[in-house]
Amino acid sequence: MNQDVVTELADRPLLEAIATSYNYWITIFLMVSGLYIVVARSNMIKSLVGLGIFQTSVYLLYLSPGKILGGTAPILTEGAQIYSNPLPHVLILTAIVVGVATLALGLALTVRVHEAYGTIEEDEITLIVDREDYAEAGEDAETTP
Repeated sequence: MNQDVVTELADRPLLEAIATSYNYWITIFLMVSGLYIVVARSNMIKSLVGLGIFQTSVYLLYLSPGKILGGTAPILTEGAQIYSNPLPHVLILTAIVVGVATLALGLALTVRVHEAYGTIEEDEITLIVDREDYAEAGEDAETTP
């Protein structure tokens, strides 16, 4: 690349803002991707994967401002002027545990749904349930005088 083109691109404030806060852009991309996968997919496993991606974006959202450049652990020592707050990291550890438990519960429910209906596609399950409801409504109409 020509040096003038590189210098011209570097002088633009938008590109500089994007380059200095790339972790937030990655977080936004993961959040939108995870939400889209959860909403757009009818497969339960794919929805759980989207939920995991969305949860990961929330972890990054909390951890990004928690890191202070040049900050040390909050232990009083000689020469340490800037301390990093450990609270966001502790909260994220709790959130990871809750996320794993949520994912495990979702997978267990998916297994039970597959055993009951023979599929994990939400559209197919809806059709099966509607057919069963229609059949029961027909039987009730025949038995009532």
